[in-house]
Amino acid sequence: QVQLVESGGGLVQAGGSLRLSCAASGSIFSTNVVNWYRQAPGKQRELVAVITRGGIRNYVDSVRGRFTISRDSAKNTVYLQMNSLKPEDTAVYYCNFLISRDSYWGQGTQVTVSS
Repeated sequence: QVQLVESGGGLVQAGGSLRLSCAASGSIFSTNVVNWYRQAPGKQRELVAVITRGGIRNYVDSVRGRFTISRDSAKNTVYLQMNSLKPEDTAVYYCNFLISRDSYWGQGTQVTVSS
């Protein structure tokens, strides 16, 4: 059983920063990939950032250079540092662990960026 708990969302002004956390518990040893997704109202869920088991990172073009995905293996936690936030970054953010053939999701955390 794997549980993911996100935190760190909130309301911030444009240009500000937030750090999202995704704390994992359970059988996560075989984690292959960790993703951060977001979903804005009326839009499809969008893949924002990826970190692989080997530490390779990738980002959607709209956040590259502003967001950083990282992990602390000792704490079983993955982070998404979000800088220079824009109103269009407003969404519910979800972490997603791909473990063997299974996919696990957190409950989501709301990020709201005011102009």
